[in-house]
Amino acid sequence: QVQLVESGGGLVQAGVSLRLSCAASGRTLRTYPMAWFRQAPGKEREFVARISWSGDSTGYADSVKGRFTISRENARNTVYLQMNSLRPEDTAVYYCAAGESYIQVGVNPDYWGQGTQVTVSS
Repeated sequence: QVQLVESGGGLVQAGVSLRLSCAASGRTLRTYPMAWFRQAPGKEREFVARISWSGDSTGYADSVKGRFTISRENARNTVYLQMNSLRPEDTAVYYCAAGESYIQVGVNPDYWGQGTQVTVSS
């Protein structure tokens, strides 16, 4: 089992940056591809970014490409989401997720965190 805990969310103004962290306990994250998802009020949860277990491969939703960066520190069992140039439409609960494969983690992860709220004001 893997337990995931997100942190770093908050209320910010449009244009600023924010970094989310996802810390894992239980089993090491070292071999798990990881992903970030988000869910805005009244909308379905959507994929944001994913990263391979080694960190060599990453993928992003078109809506965040060029603004968000996913990274990981396996030695710290932690995954990050650096969010730059935030927009009001980025307002959502952000979830960290882990999966068995790089493809699967971006579609149907096996493990989820509890989420952290990000609110971007205009």
